[in-house]
Amino acid sequence: MFVTHFYKRHDDMNDIKYESAALVLLSGGSVVDGPSTSTCASCGIAEVDEITLEECTDCKLVRYCSDECRRGHMSHHEEACQKRAAELRDELLFEQPESSYLGDCPICMLPMRDTLSIETTTIMMPCCSKVICRGCFSVNNKRLVEESLDRSCLFCRAPMLGWKEGDKQRMKRREINDPAAMTFEGLQQLVQGDYSSAFEWYTKAARLGDVVAHFALGLMYLDGLGVEEDRRKKIHHLEEAAIGGHPDARHILGCDEWDNGNTERAVKHWIIAANLGDDGSIKELMRMFKEGFVSKDDLAAALRAHQAAVDAAKSPQRDAAEEYDRIENNIH
Repeated sequence: MFVTHFYKRHDDMNDIKYESAALVLLSGGSVVDGPSTSTCASCGIAEVDEITLEECTDCKLVRYCSDECRRGHMSHHEEACQKRAAELRDELLFEQPESSYLGDCPICMLPMRDTLSIETTTIMMPCCSKVICRGCFSVNNKRLVEESLDRSCLFCRAPMLGWKEGDKQRMKRREINDPAAMTFEGLQQLVQGDYSSAFEWYTKAARLGDVVAHFALGLMYLDGLGVEEDRRKKIHHLEEAAIGGHPDARHILGCDEWDNGNTERAVKHWIIAANLGDDGSIKELMRMFKEGFVSKDDLAAALRAHQAAVDAAKSPQRDAAEEYDRIENNIH
């Protein structure tokens, strides 16, 4: 196969465009014309040993040999770049996560489900920042009491810490840039009403990719807690959380799209969240079905996926822990 590149320059007043066409000569003599990513989109220079081309980070459609070419070509490329970047973002946003952001409990290996009572269904260990399900935690505590053993972390086996000692350990983990410890501190500051400190800790954790931190920042921008209400930043952080498998973030995005008249996008969000076991999104899909925006087949598929996610997160140990919590709450 023999390949030759031809470059054609067109001057239209101040508009300079470079096009590249690849002439492919095969034994059969066929010719293929089209844009090439083996040449700079601005000056047309080909990628050879001493010249390296870098992809446009937003759209992945074109490549440039230098920052100067990138800047010079932006006026011609901006519209197509923004369109393709939005398409790529949607592809990422509406991809069904394999699991929720909680993943599986590292002890029983069953999925952990985000619910309204998440603080009673999961526990974060201060020693190692691992999140385990309440069922495993309760079973382990019962075993330690029955066998008169010292309390220890189920995951790393470090001695169980009291609240003050746990705070010191979490501080150490924050110092080594543990995003889970940073997010936990952000929550503590938020509960105490120190929104400025909460925002600072959440921001640090979000930069390290923490899904819960992104969700918290989205809510802070939504409600104007410690920051000015900002829809663009709210959507950005909620989208990052949703991509990471946060069903509540996904549900809120669906509500936002619905409020803005984007029914199809709203339904997509709620279906993804329902597949992760989100109860609120299933209710919205049932409402959409009654109003004619969701088909019977789509609703049935969402209901099956939702129930499967709920069932996958169940275990006798978790049920016992939840029952114990209900009894304790009723007593007190």
